[in-house]
Formats: sequence, structure tokens, C-alpha cells
Amino acid sequence: MRIRSLGVIDDAVVELSPGFTAVTGETGAGKTMVVTSLGLLLGGRADPALVRIGAKSAVVEGRITLPADAPAVIRAEEAGAELDEGALLISRTVSAEGRSRAHLGGRGVPVGLLAELADELVAVHGQTDQQGLLKHNRQRQALDRYAGAAVAGPLEKYTDAYRRLRAVSAELEEITTRARERAQEADLLRYGLEEINAVEPRQGEDAELAAEAQRLGHAEALAQAATAAHAALAGDPEDLEGVDAGSLVSGARRALEAVRSHDAALAALADRVGEIGILLADVSVELAGYADGLDADPIRLAAVEERRAALTQLTRKYGEDVAAVLAWAEQSAARLTELEGDDDRVGELTAERDALRAELGSLAQQLTEARTEAAERFAAAVTEELASLAMPHARVSFAVRQTEDPEGVEVGGRTVAYGPTGADEVELLLAPHPGAPPRPIAKGASGGELSRVMLAVEVVFAGTDPVPTYLFDEVDAGVGGKAAVEIGRRLARLARTAQVVVVTHLPQVAAFADRQLLVEKTSDGSVTRSGVKVLEGEDRIRELSRMMAGQEDSETARAHAEELLETAAAARAEL
Repeated sequence: MRIRSLGVIDDAVVELSPGFTAVTGETGAGKTMVVTSLGLLLGGRADPALVRIGAKSAVVEGRITLPADAPAVIRAEEAGAELDEGALLISRTVSAEGRSRAHLGGRGVPVGLLAELADELVAVHGQTDQQGLLKHNRQRQALDRYAGAAVAGPLEKYTDAYRRLRAVSAELEEITTRARERAQEADLLRYGLEEINAVEPRQGEDAELAAEAQRLGHAEALAQAATAAHAALAGDPEDLEGVDAGSLVSGARRALEAVRSHDAALAALADRVGEIGILLADVSVELAGYADGLDADPIRLAAVEERRAALTQLTRKYGEDVAAVLAWAEQSAARLTELEGDDDRVGELTAERDALRAELGSLAQQLTEARTEAAERFAAAVTEELASLAMPHARVSFAVRQTEDPEGVEVGGRTVAYGPTGADEVELLLAPHPGAPPRPIAKGASGGELSRVMLAVEVVFAGTDPVPTYLFDEVDAGVGGKAAVEIGRRLARLARTAQVVVVTHLPQVAAFADRQLLVEKTSDGSVTRSGVKVLEGEDRIRELSRMMAGQEDSETARAHAEELLETAAAARAEL
């Protein structure tokens, strides 16, 4: 990874070993930025506070080598990414204003895609995960995750049934508790539909009647105008000396016809005058028919106005025009049908609710059985890991129990409370030595014991997670002495089958690493490109001496560091 302008890191390159890499350095030197950088590459939240003061943006670039048939590679190629000599290149940029950009294989991609790939690439385990596992809900999630398909299958069906039961119960409650309001709504809808049906409006009828009322209300003026126009075009039979437009056009045409053979242009004009004459004749006939057919019928006008008044009554209540009134009637009829069917619907919903509760009880029973079986295996695996972490007499167990609730579902012959994940309450218990009663780990373990229990849980998870890389961020806090040596040995064993990266303060853990990286600040408080370096030979002895005694030049500390490295090398050879 290359990290630029992130926290205390100015510009640094982190090269991780294929096996076990330990990241060490003074407190505040920037070791945790390695974890933060990896989190950004894997789609983590972009916090502008991470950008180094004075920089415009922070950039993290990663080069990940994977088999060509790895699921993450296939998904990346589907998104348009291209491999670089068999490696997948990922970059993430976070601006000081909070904007974030992601690139995968040279192509810009949504940050969500990086998060999608994260599950296939790296499993991160840190102190936050330890604290989270103290919560019962997280302990149940851990157990379900360990159980795998045995719990995932029934849980998916249970979740679907639970959601449906919530929806059915909510609808049933809404119908029964709002019966009075729904009855009043039905009465109002019924009254409105009856009022509309009594009038029987037609689509577009309001516009038609408005036009007819306009015509009937001005019938006399319209008739006079049509008659006058007809007389102007065709002449008045009673006025023998009158001049009309038709006669004038006919005269013009006769004058042109007499000489049209002498000039083609004039012949064309004569044709156009002839067309005018035909048009005048047509309009004249239509005006005469319009005037004859127009009747000032006060009875019809009264009927039209009465009908318009009835429509206006509807549009005042149910819509701005007849079309809106008809749309309201259609919607209200459907709603009324729904409301009138409440009794039938209550019966249907009640039957469905009872069936869903029975189904939930059956699925909850399956979940309880699967969790109980997985809890035994999980506890045995964690207990075995504790023996490798200097707690040979400790025993871990899971309590999988239910709470009686008369309003719950029937599981194993009992009526118990249930929720979105089943009816089980899961709690992780620890008996630190023989004869000690199992107690919740939050109460029954010291700080060092808690760290080792949580590390054991994480290592068990690491054995079940199908990812190539595991990152442990100071999960060895609060542990020292022989237990620290055993932690280093266990992580080295895990590194035989996966890449392991550990941020640690313990020299006993760092000594087991195949590669040790030192993160150190310059005098101005930043970590530069040369601030993350691989420790070998004398440099590694000096760093282990500092970690053990704070005196990297002490001969005694150096001797202890050399002995620790030799012991770790011999232990790794036996793995």
C-alpha cells in the first residue's frame, strides 16, 4: 500500500509479507493508520478529519495479488477493472471537504463496490470488535456466522415470515382499531358516489354544454351576422340594384376570360379569380344554412343552464372539472369496495396471522436447534484455542435460552418471546479455571483473559472465513509474558495458510513474524516515505529491545531480544 496525507502519514509505502507481518512503532507513530488505510481501500467511511492538516486530500493505493479465478477478481472484471500483471489495483481518495472517489483496476467505481469486495479480500479484527462481542446481540451474530448455512437458511425464511407477520398484524390492527373512522369514510364515499350517479355526467360534457349555452344565449346576434354576411356575398333578393361580392367577382372573371388567351400570366390570375368565386359561393350557401338552422330556443337554453348547474355542484365537491369528478368516482368506488369488505378481510388476515405465527414457531425451533449444535462446536473450538494461549484450564460455553411470553410463539412446547432473529437469547460464558462457575465474559474475565478469549474467537473465525488476509489491530492488548508468546505462536500457525498482519506492542508477538515493519515519525511529527521500513538483522534486534525495555542500546535487552528471536524461529520451524 502507498499512503499519502493520511493522519500523521505524509507519504509512506507499506509492503506486507505473504506470511506473518508485524507492524510496530512508538505510540502515536501512525501504526493504526495502516488499519485505517486498509479500511478505506475496502470501502470504509471517508472521514475528512483523516486528511493531513494542510493537504487537499488523502490518497491510499493498494496492489493486491490474487488468483485469476478468485471471486474478487471475477467481480472486479465484471465491473470493467483490468488486472496489472495479475494484480488488482485499488485506490481511494478522500478530500478535505469530505468528497470521496474510488478506482478499481484503472476504472472509477462506486465505493460500495469496494465494500462488496472486502468480504472476499480481508477480515479485520480489532479492539472495537472485542468490545462489540461483549454485547449479547453481537454474540448471537458471531454464533450465527460460525454456524453458517445451518442457521442462515432457516433464518432467511424466518425473517421473511416475520416481516409478513408484522405487516399482517399492522393491517389487522388498523382495521379493527379504526373501525368507526373507516365506517364514516365509507358513508361519505357512498353519499358522494350516489350524488354523482344521480347526475350521470359524461366525459367532456361540461365543455360541450358551455359551448352550447354560449351559442343559444347569442342566437339572435349570430343569425343577424350570418344573414348580413350572406347578403354581402350573394346579394339581397329584395334589393335588385344592390351590389354583392359574388357579382363583382363574376364580373372580374368575365373581363379576364375575354383576353386570357393572349397572356399566360393573366390566364393564371383568371383561374385564381375563378377559385375565389367558387369559395364565395360555398361560404354563401353555408351562411344561409347556418342562419336558417339557428333557432333562439329559450327552453333549450334553460335546460342547458340547469344541467350545467348540476355539473357545477359536482365539480365544487369532487374535482375541478367533469373529468376529475369521474376520476374521483372511480377511485372512491374501489376504496368503498375495500372498506365494505372489512369483515371478510379481518377473517382472512386473522387466519393468515395464525398461520404465520405457527410457521414462525417452527422456524424458531429450527434456529434454536441449529444454534445449540453450533454453540457446542464453537465453544469447543474457542476452548481449544485458549489452551494455546496459556489458558489451559479455561472453558468457554454458550447459553442459548428463551424467555416465556404468553404473547409469543410456541417453541418446543413453550410460548416464548420472539423477535426479528428468532426466539433465542445468546450469551458467551467463561469458566477461567476448574470449579469456577461459567459467568458472562464481561464479568468473569480479567483484562488479559478477555483479550485472549476474544483473540481465540477471532482465530476461530479466521479458520472459517474464506479470505486470504487477516488483520489484527492490537487484539493482544492487556496480555504479556508467556501468554504473549503463545499468541505469537498461534498467529504464526495461522500464517501458514493465510496472510496475517498484526499491529502490536508486544515483542513476544512481533518476534514470531516473518517480516517486521517499523513505523516511525520524523522530527516534525510526520511519517514520510522512509518512515515505514522493513527491519532486518541488527535493526530488528534494536526495535525488539526498545519494545521490551525501552532501551534499544542496552546489552541485556539486546541479549533478550536475540534469545526471543531464536526461540520464535525454533517454534515456527516446529509448526
